[in-house]
Amino acid sequence: MAEAFEAQRDRLRAVAYRVLGSHADAEDAVQEAWMRLARQDESAIGNLAGWLTTVVGRISLDLLRARRPETAYERTDLVVTAADGPAPDEQALLADAVGVAMVVVLDALTPSERLAFVLHDMFAVSFAEIGQILGKSTDAAKMIASRARRKVRSTDRPAGPGREHQRVVEAFTAAAVGGDFEALLRVLDPDVKLTVDTPAGVVVTLGATKVAAGARMFDGGSVARQRPVLVNGVPGHMSWGPDGKPLSVIVFTVADGRITGIRIVVDPAMLAGIDVPAPD
Repeated sequence: MAEAFEAQRDRLRAVAYRVLGSHADAEDAVQEAWMRLARQDESAIGNLAGWLTTVVGRISLDLLRARRPETAYERTDLVVTAADGPAPDEQALLADAVGVAMVVVLDALTPSERLAFVLHDMFAVSFAEIGQILGKSTDAAKMIASRARRKVRSTDRPAGPGREHQRVVEAFTAAAVGGDFEALLRVLDPDVKLTVDTPAGVVVTLGATKVAAGARMFDGGSVARQRPVLVNGVPGHMSWGPDGKPLSVIVFTVADGRITGIRIVVDPAMLAGIDVPAPD
């Protein structure tokens, strides 16, 4: 039974991640599925792959329904890669970043819509099986998936790191390093939102004047090394201390030539899973 489960683990993890948008939650869902399988009579399971998909789907659906709406995007994982051209072994991470962008789109769906869309459109699970997971008829599952598909098509996906996007980020970095307050105001949207993930929680600052006044993340200090990176496929910046440990990751949201959002991660627990080498 354990060998049969291990043969399904990667697929189950992929299903759970697409539904939940979090690698940690996906691992928890898969582990819970194994625990439930271990309590089952093996002879009573006719189709192990189908049974496991159903169980992981139900666990993921329960987790989605238990979330507070405002935490959906915040729970997505950081996929950080070097911005100076990916090596072949980094292509998988960049593909994962595209997956994170899709997670942002899926956050516009209800839990039932999200599950139906992911299972059918991404993993070819039948509507009859999806209906069993949702407690709906096959026709109702089809309608839910169709509604989800329309929403996905009408939702704007996060823009990729185009040349203009990169130019704006570089202008902000130069202004912050030089302490040029006026230049910072020119590159920041008046309603820019700064979000800082700290060990104690999330701190939010609103407005260009306040954000520009506190722009000290590039002024040196305890930063020994820093480099441009891609964060979930979007231009950002990462810094390390003298001991080589990551200090921060910064990612920018750009629209119409101005920065509309900045996210800074300084929580060591969140930085620990990032495997990007510091520059020499």
